[in-house]
Amino acid sequence: YFGFHTDVDAVVYLMLCNDMLHSLFPSVVTVGEDVSGMPAFCRPVSEGGTGFDYRLNMAIADKWIEFMEERTDDSWGMGEITHTLTNRRWMEECVSYAESHDQALVGDKTLAFWLMDSDMYDYMAHPDFGPSSPRVERGIAIHKMVRLLTMTLGGESYLTFMGNEFGHPEWIDFPRDDFVDPGTGKFVPGNGGSLEKCRRRFDLPDADYLKYQWLRGFDRAMCHLDKAFGFMSAPHTYVSRKDEMDKLVVAERGDLVFVFNFHHTNSYSDYRVGCLNTGGYKVVLSSDQSCFGGYSNVSKEADVEFFATDHPHDDRPASMQVYAPARTCVVYAPSERVDPLASDPEGLGVKDLGPYFAV
Repeated sequence: YFGFHTDVDAVVYLMLCNDMLHSLFPSVVTVGEDVSGMPAFCRPVSEGGTGFDYRLNMAIADKWIEFMEERTDDSWGMGEITHTLTNRRWMEECVSYAESHDQALVGDKTLAFWLMDSDMYDYMAHPDFGPSSPRVERGIAIHKMVRLLTMTLGGESYLTFMGNEFGHPEWIDFPRDDFVDPGTGKFVPGNGGSLEKCRRRFDLPDADYLKYQWLRGFDRAMCHLDKAFGFMSAPHTYVSRKDEMDKLVVAERGDLVFVFNFHHTNSYSDYRVGCLNTGGYKVVLSSDQSCFGGYSNVSKEADVEFFATDHPHDDRPASMQVYAPARTCVVYAPSERVDPLASDPEGLGVKDLGPYFAV
């Protein structure tokens, strides 16, 4: 990184850019795309760093695609997932994302398409308007879990590519003519200048007869959860369980406790999860809400209180017992911060604006 193999002029140019921008516009935020993990990339220029505010956590999207493409559900490694999500330097703020434009462009597939593939053409109708399929039900459940887990552990900010948050089908393809690659000399066919795939279908989640509304609603709810609790920027982060047999991940971020059950068949009753503080907890967000396409086995409307006692578990000073249905993620918040009747946005149970509301 600091030898003569480094393009010193390029690094100095980036330092100058960041120093100028932060001097002239103190509120500016700069984000760097770096896959090498270059030291001091997000440290101020005054400290000898490159000066970026955030670094894109690029390994996360590649790991999710690897799992979708190469692994069966029972071979997903919980430890491997959490390591990829948390493998970053202390005090180096990162932008997390489950997928980006790379997965949405022609030649690749989005997470939704990896999960549901051609079934998206025939089985994305709302249950009141058409049939479903096991592949679509699995895809919708995992799509929600992947995005919330990425947001929970992947960094201090969250990124989505336009339309991917609601599982946009197919890909983006700009008009292209045939050409010969000057680097390889190979002929690359174009698409005849077609504009057919050069668009994003934002009408899909607005259609009440399609399931895309569920995914958009969940993405909106988890973003508002961060607005209310500020968990992505909270200093307290702890992964207390990454169970390879049960396929569970339990993590704390700020005041919240997150429980992810990736098992494709097993649901767990009275499952003990560790936490930092004793007291009452309630469900503030659940992927199993009916408004997100779930089965309401765990929902905020049930208004159940879970009491964490000073029973040490998983190296945590306190613990509580919860119900974890298969292929769901549930977020627990201190009871005094939860309103089971809250409905803005739909499916989120935050009381008032939340304790750390950010505009």
